[in-house]
Amino acid sequence: MSAVIEIEGLRKTFHTLRQGRRVAVDGFDMLVEAGQVHGFLGPNGSGKTTTLRALLGLVSADGGRMSVLGSPAPEKLARVAGRVGAIVESPQFFGNFTGHRTLRLLALAGGVPTGRVDEVLEQVGLRDRGHDRVKGYSLGMRQRLAVASALLKDPELLILDEPANGLDPGGIREMRDLMRSLADAGVTVLVSSHILAEIQLICDHVTIISRGRRVAAGRVEEVLAGYDQHEWQVRVAEPARAAELLAAAGLSVTDHDGLLVVAGAEEPELISRTLGEQGVWVRELTPIRPDLESVFLELTGTAPHPTLPRQVGEAALPGEGPDAPMIDLDVTADREVSA
Repeated sequence: MSAVIEIEGLRKTFHTLRQGRRVAVDGFDMLVEAGQVHGFLGPNGSGKTTTLRALLGLVSADGGRMSVLGSPAPEKLARVAGRVGAIVESPQFFGNFTGHRTLRLLALAGGVPTGRVDEVLEQVGLRDRGHDRVKGYSLGMRQRLAVASALLKDPELLILDEPANGLDPGGIREMRDLMRSLADAGVTVLVSSHILAEIQLICDHVTIISRGRRVAAGRVEEVLAGYDQHEWQVRVAEPARAAELLAAAGLSVTDHDGLLVVAGAEEPELISRTLGEQGVWVRELTPIRPDLESVFLELTGTAPHPTLPRQVGEAALPGEGPDAPMIDLDVTADREVSA
């Protein structure tokens, strides 16, 4: 596979009167290959949007090397601009224009056949609302219009920053189907999103950034596999006895009010055999697999302070349980302003 986006050692520092010098991107690397639906993830302020803006020449980088479709970026980006569609942050539209007129003007300005307007409105599900004024659009409809504008050129590379922002569950599903259909048609898609469950469904590869540095990259299943603790959820009639038997077999056991979490067993047969030989019958044996959200929170250091598991025979710790305080995590698109 050939590289569509290459970033090596990207650095960008901002200077403001209030915060002084702030390093937004610090030696960041990313590789996106042809045909991928590639997720680009990071918490608020991690440098995602700064990276995309630097790649597209919207801000100047302080160092590093970048290329898009084989052309050095941003110096030679004009050579391939007609093959790239991009949305970075939330684009603004004239409210009194209809969606159709908006796209028609963009098509004329970009030298794109105006026949593409109806095609992209159909693609994003706005065919029936294309002749309504944009000021009457919901946030989700404006987001669809933005995606339609990026599709006008029938691009080989599509860069989307938070494309599902403002969409309802049905709209999110349609956006997912659209990105997969584009990938099936040979379009490479780089998507930044804070809806991690959707990224796991949509993307085959992922790059995670935290504090301006890459902390993980690769196929989604490979990234998740690195955090698989071979844990199993076990339910039995005698949890206390089962916990003792499993602990004696060298497994780590955590008791959650009668529901056992067993770690260290690569295969479930070890658990069922250990208990069955002693007459303790398993009612439930379910694998616990890491998901992208839990891995993301751990890699970026944005997870709430973990509740310490209660090992067999230990009392619950203060602050544990359903009444413990919760921490709200806001993982939204970066908003970087260069001084």
